[in-house]
Amino acid sequence: MEYSLFTRLAAEFVGTAVLMIFGNGAVANVELKNTKGHNAGWINIAMGYGFGVMFPVLMFGGVSGAQINPAMTIAQAVNGMFPWSEVLPYIIAQVLGAAVGQLVVYITYYPHYKATENSEAILSTFCTTDAHESRSNYFINEFFGTLMLVLGALCCLELQWGRQNYASASIVVGFIVWGLVCSMGGPTGPGLNPARDLMPRVLHSILPIPHKGSSRWNEAWIPVVAPILGAIIGAWLFNVLFAI
Repeated sequence: MEYSLFTRLAAEFVGTAVLMIFGNGAVANVELKNTKGHNAGWINIAMGYGFGVMFPVLMFGGVSGAQINPAMTIAQAVNGMFPWSEVLPYIIAQVLGAAVGQLVVYITYYPHYKATENSEAILSTFCTTDAHESRSNYFINEFFGTLMLVLGALCCLELQWGRQNYASASIVVGFIVWGLVCSMGGPTGPGLNPARDLMPRVLHSILPIPHKGSSRWNEAWIPVVAPILGAIIGAWLFNVLFAI
């Protein structure tokens, strides 16, 4: 069934919002003061992001492809897998969905944002930073993490077994994200998605949060550019090595 562009954009918008609610919501639950999940640990965050990707792919994969990531959209277009005419509308839907999803996290955790005095904990619920304070490490981590995400997702969803059993493939994609956050997420968070980092960072800079500190705009280009380049290479490898 071919869905209208409006319906597909709605799917990208809602799907990206779901990603933010589950992913950054998990970070907020762990990092903010006086939550029920305070200090629950990295596994809680990894699960949040894994489910935050799994559910939109299950919900909207058959509608819009559930790309929910500008890096994935651009990478598929560069590699001839997605029409360039729809790239900008998809990205707009994704970044708006990311903003709305982050606002939901902010609203639901509002008392805890007010109670939290640690500016790094607050920032981590919005966007990524490098734990080693190294821009080169930041770039490398986001590049290779997104490469692995895109290559893994395309192998699951586009190869014959995934096309025949899309629900199972979608679940595996969620586990790929869960595994990536556990294995490669230590240095930066990770972001692996320009919309997931950029729009929450914008909100961090404008929302009236006590003790929020800097939004670190001097490094904000890294989790935008590195995932796009990593995604392009990941999609290229899929096309060269495995596409039928």
